Amino acid sequence: MLEVSLIIIIILVLVLPITVHFIEKNLEAFLFFMGILAVTFSHFWNNEKMWSFRLVKEALVEPIMITLAVVVVGIIVFIFKKQIEKYISGIEKSLGREWFTFSLILFLGLFSSFITAIMAAILLVEIISVLKYQKGLEIKIVILGCFSIGFGAALTPIGEPLSTIMIAKLRGGPYYADFFFLLRNAGQFIIPGILFFSILGFFLKDTSQKNESGLHEKTNEKIQDIFIRGGKVYLFIMALIFLGAGFKPIIDKYIIHLPGGALYWINILSAVMDNATLSAAEISPKMSLLQIKYVLMGLLIAGGMLIPGNIPNIISAGRLGIKSKQWAKYGVPLGFIVMIIYFLIFEVFISS
Repeated sequence: MLEVSLIIIIILVLVLPITVHFIEKNLEAFLFFMGILAVTFSHFWNNEKMWSFRLVKEALVEPIMITLAVVVVGIIVFIFKKQIEKYISGIEKSLGREWFTFSLILFLGLFSSFITAIMAAILLVEIISVLKYQKGLEIKIVILGCFSIGFGAALTPIGEPLSTIMIAKLRGGPYYADFFFLLRNAGQFIIPGILFFSILGFFLKDTSQKNESGLHEKTNEKIQDIFIRGGKVYLFIMALIFLGAGFKPIIDKYIIHLPGGALYWINILSAVMDNATLSAAEISPKMSLLQIKYVLMGLLIAGGMLIPGNIPNIISAGRLGIKSKQWAKYGVPLGFIVMIIYFLIFEVFISS
């Protein structure tokens, strides 16, 4: 009965946000409710006591750092918006398109782990709105930028919900994950990926119509939007912590026994489902470090392929009016190529 209940919850969590518009718009509240259900079912039907003071404390404390980072950086960007736009315009003229694009993608990727993926995406939107490139070229820059942001934000627990959840679930033994755990153990894969996306940005060629105007931000942000976004991030992280705890019996029985390669390719689901939610359903301290690396890289790469896969994609596409087909035309083939490259690296050099 426990397994059936948890499997149903997992299916609902993965499917409903991408099929029901109302749930997509209220994702944080939906996941929070499903997380409460998952922990409650596990508490009553599993031998291990799930509801505890430790779990509640973890759910209340873990989201604080990333929420504060989102709010603080958001306020800074809001206050200095015009100065930032002017500064960016000057840098672009000085560097030229190729070097500016390279530097932009590299900067956002490397610093997203400290300014958060959400704020890096908002900064990307602001910068793209200032540029005067053709629309097709700007869409490619946004996609490469979001791939880079998704990679870089995973280096610290304040970067994005995925890394927050991973650190929270691995904080105890045997890994005792600290602030720089993912940087130490996955930085050698993530940082070259950021550099790769930056180099691609340098060599981008514009194939759009010459009379086609560039992208522009659809809505202007208000100060209250920053605090609303912070609250949503806080609730989202709480929800994922509860989901991870509630799914523990399923993870321990099935997921941790899968080989790394299988976990890697299963996570291509992250292209259509938020990768933080998938990480909550998969990561366990009982996994080997190699399995964790496979899961992490699979989630990060596939998460950039389509708009629903990662928070930066959703923010950038929504505020700049990028359509799903426009994103998929470049994001899907790029994602598959990168998936294959990293899989070969793991299989040939890491697993052997």
